[in-house]
Amino acid sequence: MEIAELRPGLHRWTADHPGAVRDPKPGSPADWGPAVGSVAYEADDALLLVDPLVPDDGWDALDALVERHGRRVAVITTLGFHRRSRPAVVERYRASASRAKKALPAGVETVPISGAGETMVWLPGPRALIPGDRVLGDDAGGLRLCPESWLGYLPSGMTRAQLAVELRPLLDMPIELVLAPHGEPVLAGGRKALRRAIESP
Repeated sequence: MEIAELRPGLHRWTADHPGAVRDPKPGSPADWGPAVGSVAYEADDALLLVDPLVPDDGWDALDALVERHGRRVAVITTLGFHRRSRPAVVERYRASASRAKKALPAGVETVPISGAGETMVWLPGPRALIPGDRVLGDDAGGLRLCPESWLGYLPSGMTRAQLAVELRPLLDMPIELVLAPHGEPVLAGGRKALRRAIESP
């Protein structure tokens, strides 16, 4: 597993998810590729891991990052489906796993998306937004909203159009990077890419 440094102190890696479906039906709940992204951020007082998925051969690389940073480890899960390696990370590094404001590392904010079952992570320093499943890389250099079928389990009954409305306030933020877990991340012009995704029919 290779951990890439996207900006000073901001890292991302990908790993194959064992639950991925081969050749899923386009637009179905299973319509996501096996490679999923995880993020590490070196805050002043903690190493933050967002939705970490660590393969068996990836622990050495993550151990090295944890040791080099030398601070406590904190884990944030953006939504229930992204527990991934969280239990193992919590046990291995004695990490905290609370999204409570007082427990967040310095320079880390959370952005709950009402009715969407998701809490995104905002890093004002590198101007990086880390969504869960509601915003995806479109593998063409931009972003797209998740398929309608991905919302079907929500008690809110949210539609894709309603999701777009709930995401619109994000456009008030100076977003430069969008580190989506599915698809390629956007490393420049993130707010513009997000606007196109929100306004796309």
